Amino acid sequence: MKFYIKNMVCARCKMVVKNELEKAGMQPLSVEFGEVEVDGTPSAEQVTHLDIQLNALGFEIIDDRKSRMIEKVKNAIVTLIHHTEESSNINLSDYITQQVNYDYTYLSNLFSEVEGTTIEKYFIAQKIEKVKELLRYDELTLSEIADKLGYSSVAYLSNQFKKQTGLTPTFFKTLNQNKRINIEDL
Repeated sequence: MKFYIKNMVCARCKMVVKNELEKAGMQPLSVEFGEVEVDGTPSAEQVTHLDIQLNALGFEIIDDRKSRMIEKVKNAIVTLIHHTEESSNINLSDYITQQVNYDYTYLSNLFSEVEGTTIEKYFIAQKIEKVKELLRYDELTLSEIADKLGYSSVAYLSNQFKKQTGLTPTFFKTLNQNKRINIEDL
């Protein structure tokens, strides 16, 4: 049986969800971002227990088709930005269509309707959070970050960063406080 779970955005999330599945007496066959498969069909009590435990940890079992589609789009974007090295030269609409197996126009309209923002704005927000992370690590120059994330220039990255945060990347880098937003809160 498959479950679709909201807010799974990192390897630690996968580990926590797997642990909760096992605590609920379920045998996980696969645990991926936003989707888990368990052996057999769990009882109603097991599913209820799992749902309560996951909610307490900031996750949510998704049971309607539209929400599952939105979560698949979000997970595809998070994976592209935060967990792969290939984000620089990819066409977003082609990538989303390939990952989710639905027409991009349909997904875009559904995403906007349900989330109140566009896929592109969500994508940009994720990229800016990745820029913040890379600036905090202080291992790459702004030029290398721009290249890594597919920006055409440092000026374009800086402009988009300032539009999103109100700060320039250079000023952000000098701050001692962490202004990053959790991925699942975007």
